[in-house]
Amino acid sequence: MSQRQLFVTTALPYANGNFHIGHIMEYIQADIWVRFQRMQGHQVDFVGADDTHGAPIMIAAEKAGITPQQFVANIAAGRKPYLDGFHIQFDNWHSTDAPENHELARQIYRDLRDIPESEGGSLIERRTIDQFFDPEKNMFLPDRFIKGECPKCHAHDQYGDNCEVCGAVYAPTDLINPFSALSGAKPELKSSEHFFFKLSDPRCVAFLEKWTQDGKLQPEVANKVKEWFTVRTNPDGTISEGLGDWDISRDAPYFGIEIPDAPGKYFYVWLDAPVGYLASLKNLLDKRGEDYNAYMANEQLEQYHFIGKDIVTFHTLFWPAMLHFSGRKTPNNVFVHGFLTVNNGEKMSKSRGTGLDPLKYLSLGMNPEWLRYYLATKLNNRNEDIDFNAEDFMLRVNSDLIGKFVNIASRAAGFLTKRFEGKLTQSFGEQGTALLSDIHAAKDSIAQAYDAREYGKAAREIMLLADKVNSYVDQHKPWDLAKDAANNEALHQVCSLLINAFAELSRYLAPVLPALAQAVEAFTGTSMQNWNTTGYVATIQPYQHLMQRVTPEQLEALFEPPAVVEEKVTPGGEEIAPTISIDDFAKVDLRIAEIVNCEAVEGSTKLLRLTLDVGEGKTRNVFSGVASMYKPEDLKGKLTVMVANLAPRKMKFGVSEGMVLAASHADDKTDAGIYVLHPWPGAKPGMRIH
Repeated sequence: MSQRQLFVTTALPYANGNFHIGHIMEYIQADIWVRFQRMQGHQVDFVGADDTHGAPIMIAAEKAGITPQQFVANIAAGRKPYLDGFHIQFDNWHSTDAPENHELARQIYRDLRDIPESEGGSLIERRTIDQFFDPEKNMFLPDRFIKGECPKCHAHDQYGDNCEVCGAVYAPTDLINPFSALSGAKPELKSSEHFFFKLSDPRCVAFLEKWTQDGKLQPEVANKVKEWFTVRTNPDGTISEGLGDWDISRDAPYFGIEIPDAPGKYFYVWLDAPVGYLASLKNLLDKRGEDYNAYMANEQLEQYHFIGKDIVTFHTLFWPAMLHFSGRKTPNNVFVHGFLTVNNGEKMSKSRGTGLDPLKYLSLGMNPEWLRYYLATKLNNRNEDIDFNAEDFMLRVNSDLIGKFVNIASRAAGFLTKRFEGKLTQSFGEQGTALLSDIHAAKDSIAQAYDAREYGKAAREIMLLADKVNSYVDQHKPWDLAKDAANNEALHQVCSLLINAFAELSRYLAPVLPALAQAVEAFTGTSMQNWNTTGYVATIQPYQHLMQRVTPEQLEALFEPPAVVEEKVTPGGEEIAPTISIDDFAKVDLRIAEIVNCEAVEGSTKLLRLTLDVGEGKTRNVFSGVASMYKPEDLKGKLTVMVANLAPRKMKFGVSEGMVLAASHADDKTDAGIYVLHPWPGAKPGMRIH
């Protein structure tokens, strides 16, 4: 087999928090594949990086009182325990704020901008657009800080760039009932010049229709992507108009890479984030003294990305189009996986004790290779969610790894060390030779399963082989043979066969269990690094335990909810006010009022002007700060409760003649959590609250 040159990445984690178990699952999936390819003799460069740019990090750093650079450096400093802890071996871990990424992102942009007219012209276009602006924070709002209702599927609480429910990509201005996630205010539209990548250009459409449908992607992913090219009427009556142009710029203030020749304009984080794959590779090659351009120019180079299903759009449309039309190599494949749930599909939640914290797992002394194996048994090459079930986890580890696999070695090693000085015979008898031949014969099919990312299939095939070996053990009973020295030759033969079978199975499991494979290599003296190693084990070292069982106590501790610190309960976020007498309460005149009219207040984003009928034969004018929660038409004609004997208050917009009662939580710093009180039917304007 000729050596392949592979460039492999995982999705870049956003540098605003620690790794979660979803990250670890993806990294383990990729790490297994990389280790297998290396065992095949292929050259693999496996890189990752922190995705460091964007308004969320800028805002988080501001709250923490540090620079964005220091904020992401602090996050990066915590990556190593996770990666080392689960035996995930990236060749390089970098940052999208590194010089290589600034240089490459700008050059890719220039290449897209400067396409000659003879080749169709520039794919970058400037347009003046209406963009949401937060009047309270005094800044243009990034997509992720605008929320509202998806214009396609009408899911609520969706971000301003794409829907996490239906996968639709849209402009923030397409959202229904948008609001600022920073302040809760209703955003205003202001004009700003933006830069667009013309994904709707016929050149891009033709390229992507071919690229996404030529067998690179998983069938279910390719079918989903195909929908995005089609102009069609959706079941809800909305129109899907095919590929749209991509807004690739953001206005200052913004933490990111400034666009060439455009002061105050920055690349949208999703443009420079995937460029981080190339930047991390370039950084690695520079360290090794290799030429990046020559490396990428190699026609035999294969490029693969492991990603989650939530970022398919960016990796199957924008990224390959950016690369292709800037004159660069496009990915050979994008491997998409599903999400990880826990205990029969339950969404992970630390507070409910259904979270699986990777560092807690390690701190409890739980073997990282238990998790690597368990996830491998669940993973396949389809875009499917997988579930971590505690009971199933313990069963698979204890039954498969300990009961079927490790016990093969433990049953034979002691006899070989005590009776035969650790030396093995290469005479296995007819039955033993046939069994070993069966194990050798499975090498290619197991290799095909690994290469296709069908890890569950590989694990099942390996465990079926282990079952055959254990049947051989039960049939020949080395513990009985050892009772009579006359059986020494048969004992030597049986135990030697078992160790050779164990070594071969260990090699098959090495991509999944690299630490155990290393221990087996020291134990048997045979290489676990080469898939095609031949020859037999000659001698063994004294046997030491290779793996312990999972205990119920460990799993109970893993999913134990965080300790509840008893503290004084403050309903609604604030303590109950000091006690008053009934006479004090009687001084407050609360009345039922009908909102006969309601209108927005010009010049204010918070206030609505309410015209109230309190049964006095005239109306009152009251200003209420509920504009972020209610439209005027939502309140008009409704009943509410007001303080009728509150002294009038002169305001900028007029005189307020009372106060409408509304509820909110003290910890909610926005106006998006204010709820106007509404009496039960039957109450009439003017009735007093007693």
